[in-house]
Amino acid sequence: MSQMGVVKFSYLAYLSQPASDRPIYKWLNQHPVSKIVELGVGDAVRTRRIFELAVAIQPNNPIQYTGIDLFEARPSGQEHLTLKTAYRLLRALPVRSRLVPGDPYTALARIANELTGTDLLIIASDQDPEQLKRAWPLVPRMLHPTSQIFLERVAKKQPHFQPLSQTELAKLIDTTRRQDRAA
Repeated sequence: MSQMGVVKFSYLAYLSQPASDRPIYKWLNQHPVSKIVELGVGDAVRTRRIFELAVAIQPNNPIQYTGIDLFEARPSGQEHLTLKTAYRLLRALPVRSRLVPGDPYTALARIANELTGTDLLIIASDQDPEQLKRAWPLVPRMLHPTSQIFLERVAKKQPHFQPLSQTELAKLIDTTRRQDRAA
């Protein structure tokens, strides 16, 4: 990693705000990625930082990114980011970006098979819980054995990203399937 990469990593991993994003940056420093999927782009600041860090850490590794978000259809009260603005913000960085409008279930039902080999899956807390619950069974087809999922949870009104293990993912899928059978 270049000196600029070291400085960038140190800032993002230990000083950047919001602090809830720091576990993602620390993980990225230890694990090369080529395919990133993000459910909930937010204001795209985290996304841009992830791009900058991933490129600084591994400058010769092409990175593919897919961002799934409601964009203009976000409920009132959530920050508004149009699809056009998101493209403009992300296009400036050397990452092949694809933005998919929609909720987690609808979007993943359409494109999950195209996302095989995902190294990093980031799920923001602003996702509709019902749609996310329906989407869990689609997630395993995207992953490989060393894929990492970061799920943002809110505790005491403070969001924080936590790694989601394969065991926890299996429990979420099992719960969804049992509830579907009972319905």
